[in-house]
Amino acid sequence: MKQRCVSLVLGALALALAGQAVAQQYPSRPIRLIIPFPAGGNVDVFSRVLFRQVEAELGTHFVIDNRGGANAIVGSDMVRNATPDGYTIMNTSFGFAVNPAILKKMPFDVIRDFTPVTNVATGLGYLVVVNPKLPVKNTAELIAEAKKQPLRYSTAGIGNGQHLAGALLASMAKINMLHVPYKGGGPAAAAAISGEVQVHFPAGSVGVPHHKAGRLRAIAFTGAKRLGSLPDIPTVGETVNGYVSDAGWHGVFGPAKLPMPIARRLQQAIHKSLQEPKINAHFVDNGYEPNGDPPEIWAKQFREDVKKFAAIAKAAGIEPQ
Repeated sequence: MKQRCVSLVLGALALALAGQAVAQQYPSRPIRLIIPFPAGGNVDVFSRVLFRQVEAELGTHFVIDNRGGANAIVGSDMVRNATPDGYTIMNTSFGFAVNPAILKKMPFDVIRDFTPVTNVATGLGYLVVVNPKLPVKNTAELIAEAKKQPLRYSTAGIGNGQHLAGALLASMAKINMLHVPYKGGGPAAAAAISGEVQVHFPAGSVGVPHHKAGRLRAIAFTGAKRLGSLPDIPTVGETVNGYVSDAGWHGVFGPAKLPMPIARRLQQAIHKSLQEPKINAHFVDNGYEPNGDPPEIWAKQFREDVKKFAAIAKAAGIEPQ
């Protein structure tokens, strides 16, 4: 029995040392970062800022690969099928945790088939932006206009935070707003700019540049506090009492069975990059709180969120499509 215990201890020690060796050698080549949305959305924009800094921390290059489609299922499935060696990972939105509650058929299990690496940031809210031709400059005028005619609002897909923000506003203000889902935040913003829809709910990283360039007009922020980069823009709650809608999270995942030393190496590089003043300010100014928690903490939160959104969907009577 004593010899067996010694063997088990030595075996565990050998595995730990092997894992440390793998982590020390990693990465030795470029890493493919899949964004399961088209270019131009908030996950894409934030990723291109953050992972340039992560490159410096890890000493390698990230190849950003936009693979939008099917409510982020297409890109996620590519990560699920990748070799679990740390050279294919994904940065996605909290819709990844919502999908099991709203989609009847999925090619994978979000908990079983993926390794949570870290939560990048938590969104504090969305901008409410309108096409400049719509004659509204604040939430009260938007509500008045929507009572005259049904308004269309674009989002990055069914069941995501933008969808929920718009549906909550329509419900609380008792107005008619038609949800028009697109394949990502970029196409959804383009639809508002072109006039296909009148209203959009982008993250600050997407909405602020369009507002400043005059392509869209920001009229409100859905969070509990005003957006740091546009302090003159009021919150929706300043007009619609009790209204608050956050923007969920961004999170990094790898395939199932990703070695923990590699997951931790990635997490530590991301966490350190988020502390860099310019990177940190970019997230904060655009309405996001930087995170970067260890894999164990992030995995626990993610599992809880999957259960939470399933309960919310059931309580709301949402039938999976």
